[in-house]
Amino acid sequence: MLLHGFPGDERNFDLAQVLRRAGYASLVFHYRGSWGVGGSWSWGHVLEDTAAVVAGLHGLAAAHRLDPRRLVLIGHSMGGFAALMTAAAEPSVAAVASVAAFDFGTVAALCRADPSVRASYVEAFTGELGPLRGTSGEALVSEMEAAGDSWRLAVLAPRLADRSVLLIGTSLDTVTPNDVHHDPVVAAYQAQPVKHLEHHLFATDHALSDHRVTLARTILSFLARCP
Repeated sequence: MLLHGFPGDERNFDLAQVLRRAGYASLVFHYRGSWGVGGSWSWGHVLEDTAAVVAGLHGLAAAHRLDPRRLVLIGHSMGGFAALMTAAAEPSVAAVASVAAFDFGTVAALCRADPSVRASYVEAFTGELGPLRGTSGEALVSEMEAAGDSWRLAVLAPRLADRSVLLIGTSLDTVTPNDVHHDPVVAAYQAQPVKHLEHHLFATDHALSDHRVTLARTILSFLARCP
């Protein structure tokens, strides 16, 4: 199950097709309020919709010959956040891969501490609203601040301790710089420890533009090693 980022310009269909060719059933979907889907967009709705799709897949397992014991979430950017949050809340998720994840809890703290940082995120989010409905840059930052530390990815470590987890960071990334969004999460998961943790830092941009084949191979290798 592949989870795209905000607002979803990169939807990882290339990964979905690679996984299909390797024998995995792949699902890509849009969250409510995005790309013509009804409803309004919010970070909370992203988490609710991801949980709903996980539940729906369990209900469809028999009809589509799926093995619900091998459900894997793979997310990019905001989708990486949603993948880790959902896996932590849903024990039926066997493994989770996060690519250039956006750590909302950490960014919320930065926004609360510095009005100029907050203003920059309001502006950045406002500039991405084209395919979305029912929200604003101010609303998205306020929602993130209200969630606070409960949306920090590092605090999920205890609930992922027995799961297979892949964390991929991107060192040339201006959207999710690795020293803010990746390195602290890796350190927290190692300290737990998350027993089946794999992590990489690729020298590429946020979309992994020149690392798509490497990304696909890394994910396939990770899946092959999952218990």
